Amino acid sequence: MVEARLHSVQCSSPAGLHRVAYKEWGDPRNPKVLVCVHGVTRVGDDFDHLARALCDEYRVVCPDVVGRGRSGRLRDPAYYTVPQYVNDMVTLVARVTAPGEMETVHWFGTSMGGLIGMVLAALEDSPISKLVLNDIGPVLDRAAMARIGEYIGQDVRFPSFEAGAAYVKAVSASFGPHSDDEWAKLAGDVLRRSDDGQWVRHYDLGLAQPFQATTPERAQQDESALWAAYDAIRCPTLLVRGEHSDLLSRDTAQQMAVRGPLPRLVEIAGVGHAPTFVHERQIAVAREFLLN
Repeated sequence: MVEARLHSVQCSSPAGLHRVAYKEWGDPRNPKVLVCVHGVTRVGDDFDHLARALCDEYRVVCPDVVGRGRSGRLRDPAYYTVPQYVNDMVTLVARVTAPGEMETVHWFGTSMGGLIGMVLAALEDSPISKLVLNDIGPVLDRAAMARIGEYIGQDVRFPSFEAGAAYVKAVSASFGPHSDDEWAKLAGDVLRRSDDGQWVRHYDLGLAQPFQATTPERAQQDESALWAAYDAIRCPTLLVRGEHSDLLSRDTAQQMAVRGPLPRLVEIAGVGHAPTFVHERQIAVAREFLLN
């Protein structure tokens, strides 16, 4: 079985330095790079299936965004925001692209990873030449954001892996149908054993601070800024929506289809927020867009 290599790169925030860990799949000399970035409480391991499926064509790079998984934690949680994540990803892209060559990558972003990709793709001289936005857009449903903000900062602990896995499955039910083994993998990627022997979620609870600090006025400003970024994107784009998504509405997806990069829109049946791209049928959607 193809296995990944683990690396990290040093990045900076106004509060100091931190490390961003990433998994790398495929030939390390391959100049074709696919960067896959996860959702707000997930990790780069989410893309193991997708990476194995595409690593013959790409060098696939799957970071743990700072504050999650194997990556470091920020000294000031106020910086757990998209601008900081974009800065980190610019550093990562510079690391994984060949010296002296054009820094060009394809990008697959799920939820938060899609927001990061959206903002990065909008910048002048962006390294992103193809973009997949997985169940995310400029309009973030307020009820869905409140749901995420409510549970993200809770210090939930579990006496066993099985208890933790049951919790992860319950809060991730919108991912759609998965086998028991697939749910165990999805849970195992985001749970770790703490020093007291209990199982906890593998991220900094400080991630909740920016959610808690958001006012309706700030949310409106952010939405306007995200639409401006989206409208500035010019690279080929695939927009994926889960049929039952509560974060990306069908109305917003249809607006996106006629604005900005004029993306191809694909809806995944029987899934909410967000398609996991664990199953071959979903992987085929990404493969067809990225490789053609």
